[in-house]
Amino acid sequence: MTEMLILVDQDDNPTGAGEKVHCHQNEGMLHRAFTALLFDHTGNLLLTRRAPSKMLWPNVWDGSVASHPRHGETYVTSAERRIPEELGVRCTLDYVFKFEYHIADQNRGSENEICGTLIGTVDPSQIKPDSDEISDTRFAAPSDIHASDYKSYCPWMLLALAILPRYEVSKKHNISVWTDNQTATKFLEMVKMQMSDHCWRIVP
Repeated sequence: MTEMLILVDQDDNPTGAGEKVHCHQNEGMLHRAFTALLFDHTGNLLLTRRAPSKMLWPNVWDGSVASHPRHGETYVTSAERRIPEELGVRCTLDYVFKFEYHIADQNRGSENEICGTLIGTVDPSQIKPDSDEISDTRFAAPSDIHASDYKSYCPWMLLALAILPRYEVSKKHNISVWTDNQTATKFLEMVKMQMSDHCWRIVP
């Protein structure tokens, strides 16, 4: 089935629809996306390795789930639909912020997205990944993600983690270890190794 994405302008206003593959070819077409960062109750982040069949960033570690809203969905409702499909677990999410970024993956295509960032808490014992989407999973603390391994991680995940400390997150998620300035600086430096500052911005 053809998947249609929501095309947007730089203020995140819908401007039309585009077929998923076409939206990611060449320089890409600006469209709406989300990244969901899911933590366990101790504050470790669920990382998922993208399946080798993925068009962009195959075999690279990502935040928990990244996908695209459909027409009529919000960032939250789209992620709450997609998380059970990819991870086999349901999760209530909090919207935190959104950012725009544009980066090419070698000659495979580009991500050109306004990306809503969502936070949730999950039970690790309930996770059952879809092997068509995810080839591996692990839970990590900030200290487990090393700057020298920046190529091992998707740029939108690193950017979301770098921006996260600028926003207030409900204490129910127990993620204070991810929100200090030193952690944010590390992730921002990893972002800079993949794309320049003019390739991304926070969207009000």
